[in-house]
Amino acid sequence: MNMDLSGRRALVCGASQGLGEACARQLAEQGAEVVLLARSLDKLQSVRDSLATGHGQRHSVLAVDAHDRAALTRALVNELEQGGAIHIWLNNTGGPAPGRASDAEPDAYAAALTQHMVHAQAILRHLLPGMREAGYGRILNVLSTSVKQPLANLGVSNTVRAAVANWAKTLASELGADGITVNNVLPGLTQTPRLDSLIANTAARSERSEEQVAKAMAASVPVGRFAEPAEFANAVGFLASPAAAYINGINLPVDGGMTGSL
Repeated sequence: MNMDLSGRRALVCGASQGLGEACARQLAEQGAEVVLLARSLDKLQSVRDSLATGHGQRHSVLAVDAHDRAALTRALVNELEQGGAIHIWLNNTGGPAPGRASDAEPDAYAAALTQHMVHAQAILRHLLPGMREAGYGRILNVLSTSVKQPLANLGVSNTVRAAVANWAKTLASELGADGITVNNVLPGLTQTPRLDSLIANTAARSERSEEQVAKAMAASVPVGRFAEPAEFANAVGFLASPAAAYINGINLPVDGGMTGSL
């Protein structure tokens, strides 16, 4: 099975911690040259300096706030001019704040759609020419199992994640003939700062300790535990590889069997 990504360049968003960092490590291990994007320069540099370079890669960082589209555009254009085309894009953005859909302000939906959809479309437009020219592209969206089964108290997130999933499915049908696949990878309960935040929020609402909440959450997963970020990254590494060339337009849960739908 061909998992080799030597000679390929990958843009990993949200790469300073959590799932983004884990995926950057996996892609580098497979030979990709990784461009790490997030806001914190210090954290990005630390991750970059720890990535595998056994295939002669020269990893780089883009310290930019993705909310600032002008700055994001400048950074991407410069990176593409200096380093060359990006072949693999991990579209990974932190989720909206928890809360009931009915309680959310309209502006919360607008802000989330801009963050997750509009900025993603802007990045896509910059990356597509290089992918098309190479005849190789892997667009991987880190979403949520909520695109299959909405999650309680994540009203805005449920809504926006579903929109991105349908955007991705549409792109998959449009871009497949160019050698570009588009897939969504759906993390379940994974040991990341995002999960820590959800546990703390749930504990505050339920008047239970965070330890009690975490234990109950882990027990709800058929395999009986939270995932490690590297386990999620393994799925990303496969979908990014030549071996996954015929897998296109899917939603892949990496959730230990927790999602209650097919």
